[in-house]
Amino acid sequence: MALLDRHAASRDAYKALRDTAADPFGVRFDAVISPTEGVVDGRPTILLGTNNYLGLTFDEACVEESVRAVRERGTGTTGSRIANGSYEGHVELERALEAFYGRQHAMVFTTGYQANLGVLSTLVGRGDHLLLDADSHASIYDGSRLGHAEVTRFRHNDPEDLYKRLRRLKDAPGEKLIVVEGIYSMVGDVAPLREIAAVKREMGAYLLVDEAHSMGVLGATGRGLAEEVAAEADVDVIVGTFSKSLGSVGGFCVSDMDDFDVMRIVCRPYMFTASLPPAVIASTLGALRRIQEAPELCHRLHANAQHLYDGLTALGLATGPTCSPIVAVTMPDQAVAAAMWNLLLQNGVYLNLALPPATPDNRPLLRSSVSAAHSIEQLDQVIAVMGKVARELGVLATEPKRARG
Repeated sequence: MALLDRHAASRDAYKALRDTAADPFGVRFDAVISPTEGVVDGRPTILLGTNNYLGLTFDEACVEESVRAVRERGTGTTGSRIANGSYEGHVELERALEAFYGRQHAMVFTTGYQANLGVLSTLVGRGDHLLLDADSHASIYDGSRLGHAEVTRFRHNDPEDLYKRLRRLKDAPGEKLIVVEGIYSMVGDVAPLREIAAVKREMGAYLLVDEAHSMGVLGATGRGLAEEVAAEADVDVIVGTFSKSLGSVGGFCVSDMDDFDVMRIVCRPYMFTASLPPAVIASTLGALRRIQEAPELCHRLHANAQHLYDGLTALGLATGPTCSPIVAVTMPDQAVAAAMWNLLLQNGVYLNLALPPATPDNRPLLRSSVSAAHSIEQLDQVIAVMGKVARELGVLATEPKRARG
């Protein structure tokens, strides 16, 4: 038996998917021209699957700060902060995150995935309990495995189910940590955070919110769902990423917990990973300033999201229950989903094909992530192309309904 034979079923399924047309997980861009425009196989293509919510990847000031940093500080740090020390930019970014969130402590990781891996495996361990929303991101599940705490899943966005499961653990020894996300990445729904916070208070648990997809998207100042619903005082730990609204790469954790800095010498994904390079730190700092200085970016993002959501819903496509910058359309089956994804790409629209088991309820999805940088003309073009392709495949049997006013 070869080492990779255990993955034979996944290999065969992936090959069958690739054989139908283009590889949905291996798209190669000839060029990326702007936050919303690329070139694929020589075709101009609207980018609608990049999580570039505020369009800051091409922000002029962020680019210039990044260029200046790489010229002055070099291309990388060549080691972890524990081994090679912290650059002034690492400390500056952590201070900026503390100020942004109004928290006493912040810690920067090299990726958002590592932030969840490191924080969850460090905060709780053997004898403790992690209570995870069933639709949690893979990084949350992987972090829970690394820490060896007992994992209890509760039904997605169901505070009553969370309460029942915590009540069963009431007399069990060990700490209890609840983990939810601000915006869930597949269909764009938000956690009922006020209700979950009430359960947390009653049951004496701790609460961690992953604001990866909600930072810069929700809240009066862009701090995320906890700010949006006035639940920040109930949230013990916030984890997030720089790779969505901030247009770079990296992750972070902020908290008011006592003895927070011990994490730096016990959190293995932090200790044993090379730290972020100066250019990334500089552009991230610039993007964090842009969030605070330009609230119109968030307003434009939500207007664009509503425009696309209403347009696709009016077509008769199966959009999600609520509108957010993640606009997902449920497909009848995997074959139709793959065919529609390919036809969309051939017609100049790139979005994400999301397949089970990564999707809720094992439903295939066509997932769009809207940007503040999209023009209404681009979004109208996407709506028109999706309607045309859906009719060609028999997904739509009727003419489009009038969009909601």
